[in-house]
Amino acid sequence: MVGIGVSTAALVVVLSVFNGMEGFVQQCFNSFNPDYQITAKEGKSFAVDSFPMSKLEEMSEVKGLHEVVSDLTLMTYDERQILVTLKGVDDNYLAETRLDTLVVDGNSQLKYDSNYNAAVIGAVVAGNIQLNLRSPKMLKIYYPKRLKKNLSDPLTAFNTDLVLASGVFASYTDYDSKIVFVPIDFARQIMDYEGQVTSVEVQVDGNQLNARTQKKLQEAVGESFVVKSKYQQEAMLYKTMKSEKLIVFVILSFILFIAAFNIIGTLGMLIIEKKNDIGTFYAMGARKSLVKKIFCVQGSCVSLLGGLSGLILGFIICLLQQTFHIVKLGGGDGYLLDYYPVQMEAVDFLLVLLTVMIISFITSMIPTRRLRDVAAKAQ
Repeated sequence: MVGIGVSTAALVVVLSVFNGMEGFVQQCFNSFNPDYQITAKEGKSFAVDSFPMSKLEEMSEVKGLHEVVSDLTLMTYDERQILVTLKGVDDNYLAETRLDTLVVDGNSQLKYDSNYNAAVIGAVVAGNIQLNLRSPKMLKIYYPKRLKKNLSDPLTAFNTDLVLASGVFASYTDYDSKIVFVPIDFARQIMDYEGQVTSVEVQVDGNQLNARTQKKLQEAVGESFVVKSKYQQEAMLYKTMKSEKLIVFVILSFILFIAAFNIIGTLGMLIIEKKNDIGTFYAMGARKSLVKKIFCVQGSCVSLLGGLSGLILGFIICLLQQTFHIVKLGGGDGYLLDYYPVQMEAVDFLLVLLTVMIISFITSMIPTRRLRDVAAKAQ
């Protein structure tokens, strides 16, 4: 019973920690990703004139629309160079999406005046190029010419332009190592995307983030476009996290299965100890199924009590971690989260209890297969 209880508690705790980690990662990415992202079904960009923007503006669920021009570019700064994703957005984008709250140095301005474009850079990008916001040095952006190419002269095969860094943001996601925000006019000019966008980002009210809203958006834009939710924009990440949780659950269930093998030994010894009573039961006319049921119920009770004790123990451990943050992740100030996050879900508790009962039923059936042989020897 103790073995099953400890294994059950471990399973509950680990699944709850995975839930906490998943929730924390979702919170980080959800603060960066738009509610819905609309892209062309075919091709990298599409003309703004061909997009049904007016239909989306008429929808009561839609709170904001933003045109975006984004692509991979080369950026240099003081003889250091790095590949980044240049994301051209309108002047109000960072404020309306609350991404300006992620700025940790400088400010979120995308234009200083009519003559100078500005850029807000991811923290990892800024670290890699050793950016100094107090320096007058400017960032130089390179992008291959899409419309006119001169293969005989590689130096003229790129559009180039300068932009002044105004701020550094930190979302504590992978975006910090690749995203650079610039004005959308600057992005269109250097990428030759005049009158075009690579995506349209949609903001909706918080209670409208559901499949019904996504379906309405898809119907409004038509089959030529793809509407992706927050989760679909990071589909690979969430699939990986779900797979990791499933693998850990299978491994710990196997450990639970091994612990449940104690039931086989316990019932086996009990059958040998009670062999005279078993013989008496048979002599009185008891069926084999009745005697078998007695020992199966015995094994199931042991497992059920152990499983319930493990669930209670796991709940207490998770509650203590949620309240007091006992188990730490690291000892320095460089950690975004300094303790293991825990998020308990009722479905995990039910799944663990069901797993315990299935395993206990299987292990309880094994030693009862030779009950008649034991009774025959007793007679």
